[in-house]
Amino acid sequence: MTVQVNLRARAALLALTAATALAACSSSSSTNASAGGASASSASGGTYTLWDPYPQYNASSAWWKAVAACGTQAGVTIKHTAYDTTALTTQALLAGQQGKSPDILLVDNPVVSTLASAGILTTTAQNGLSTGSIAQNILGAGVIDGKTYGVPIGANTLALYYNPTILKAAGVNPASITSWATLTAALAKVKAIGKKGITFSGINTEEGSFQFLPWFWGAGANLTNLNSPQAVAALTLWTTWLKDGYAPNSVIQDTQTTSWQEFQTGDYAFGENGTWQKASAATMGAKVIPIPAENGGAAPVPTGGEFFTIPVQKDTSTYATSAKIVSCLSSGSSIVGTDNTLNYIAPTKAGQQAQVATDASLQSWVNAVGVAKARTGDNLGTKYPVISQQLWTAVQKAESGAATPAAALAAAQSAAQAGINK
Repeated sequence: MTVQVNLRARAALLALTAATALAACSSSSSTNASAGGASASSASGGTYTLWDPYPQYNASSAWWKAVAACGTQAGVTIKHTAYDTTALTTQALLAGQQGKSPDILLVDNPVVSTLASAGILTTTAQNGLSTGSIAQNILGAGVIDGKTYGVPIGANTLALYYNPTILKAAGVNPASITSWATLTAALAKVKAIGKKGITFSGINTEEGSFQFLPWFWGAGANLTNLNSPQAVAALTLWTTWLKDGYAPNSVIQDTQTTSWQEFQTGDYAFGENGTWQKASAATMGAKVIPIPAENGGAAPVPTGGEFFTIPVQKDTSTYATSAKIVSCLSSGSSIVGTDNTLNYIAPTKAGQQAQVATDASLQSWVNAVGVAKARTGDNLGTKYPVISQQLWTAVQKAESGAATPAAALAAAQSAAQAGINK
């Protein structure tokens, strides 16, 4: 068993791509990150280790205090270590290879499939975590081949922020924007009054794929067929906006942060961005509508956010205590407080209702999360990073004019298939 885990972990580490580096979450500077490796655990009492991707928080933060309190409730002390997302994935794979995994790992949701395929994670059937009340579309990122490998701490996703002042001046009712055609018509009206249309992140990283997926899925495209007519239609929409001056050329290198900074200038009518910008949006009076699907209704949007997972341990009796700690942090009133702090939408209906009861503006985001999809869903698992890299490459080629949308996506499909079949 240990040899198999180590071999799979080594293979996963060698195969790790940049696509696992980002869940769509707000960028933060690293401050006061804790350091250290896993420590020995015991079934009752002792020290349990938890690694997370939140180096922006330190021991005085509400998040760290919540972790410590849940440890105390479970009768143990928690050694808490924070890494940035990329470093956490690498460290988790190395630790699994060496048989030194922490007791609890909180990881970006696309990373779950990478760690599970490496044999590092236990399933919820093995560790006793409950998933019954969690929304299935949010839980889906942790399900591989019918087995569930963790529970979500919450979810964030994308929507269209809009500037009410600009839309009013352009004579656009935001409620009328329900399809690609109505959105494009609104962009034309905005341009006609001398304002700028829409900004988004079209960079050649996971951020670019993340932001393109609502349009891709909203056309009815599937990640297993990157060059379908539906996929071509989605990419043609973006390139047409660039050609017609509705979107700036800067989207080619814009991250979600720089794209948001453009929207914050007050010159743009729309900005595609995420839950994590809602506080900033409120200060400028921006509001939110769903990203429209091609022919009407809300487009499926990708879920961001992290999963609590319990890695394989030699002493399997530790799983029960680890599950107690995770349950403390991810259920009941605790999850609502945590998700409000981290700008996430709770993964359960009860949690979402509690959030909206205290902040009615969150209803738009609850609605968006309700139609969201896991990037690694449809049982893609570790295939997703390979597909995503080719998708963002195609977007870049088409945006820059190096290839037509159809040609760029045809090349992407061939390259993705070759990469998956290696």
